[in-house]
Amino acid sequence: MAVGKSAVGRTLARKLKRRFVDLDKVIEKSEGMKVSEIFDQKGEAYFRQREKEALADVLQRHGQIIATGGGVVLDPENVRLLRENALLICLVASTDVLLKRAGHGGKRPLLKGNNRKECIEEILAQRASHYAAADARVETSDLTIDEVAECIVKLAKGEN
Repeated sequence: MAVGKSAVGRTLARKLKRRFVDLDKVIEKSEGMKVSEIFDQKGEAYFRQREKEALADVLQRHGQIIATGGGVVLDPENVRLLRENALLICLVASTDVLLKRAGHGGKRPLLKGNNRKECIEEILAQRASHYAAADARVETSDLTIDEVAECIVKLAKGEN
């Protein structure tokens, strides 16, 4: 969360002249409510099931830039689908940068409570092994959106 997936995805899609899909927006449209409202009213398990269904649907089309939520990799089937059908890039940033980018966290359903930094650290620790399944990682803390997009273009071309 707050690592820049959507902003980078839109920029990357524009650079590569591809369709951009924000998986959270797909879910919001189908549910008629924001992700935070889905979490509040229906729970995380419901959201994760909708996320899984939306991902499988989106991956039926090719040549897209897809921004998923950070929790999509918690489901091994999602990881399998992504690895079989896409170049899976994990965007990372330091906890302090994520905290700053997340703002007050009102739109971030997993950032509830008083100690947001501790929440971010806990989420990152819980997901670390899942994020390791990515084909590549890009550290975004000190890069602009355009610089991150350029790194991904180079990775896609095999130009580490």
